[in-house]
Amino acid sequence: MPIRIVQLGSPRLPDEGLRLGTVRRPPRGVPKAEFATRDFYDVWQPLLSPSAELVAQAQVAADDKAWNAFKRKFKAEMNHPAASQLLDLLAALSHDTSLAVGCYCEEEARCHRSVLRELLEARGAKII
Repeated sequence: MPIRIVQLGSPRLPDEGLRLGTVRRPPRGVPKAEFATRDFYDVWQPLLSPSAELVAQAQVAADDKAWNAFKRKFKAEMNHPAASQLLDLLAALSHDTSLAVGCYCEEEARCHRSVLRELLEARGAKII
């Protein structure tokens, strides 16, 4: 019953479990009542999203140096107590509950969810 790292809005996989939206903003033009039925998320967790400043930095990170600077700053944000505690909880739940963590970005390698994967793995989470 591990955690899956997903692109929000993509079709759900069998046994995916609860889908968490780790994004700063809800999907545009989608009524709140349809977030889950349209495969965005069941629960919104903006605490696990980069700050607005870092989202902007990630969007213009054109090379590895810029991307690594974003990753370093995002990891620092995730070290704040509330975010760190939530990551600890998700890692613990991954051993007994199916969950999915996601963002809108198409490419995981250049998305904050790749950093969330690293942070969850470091906490001992079971991840597919």
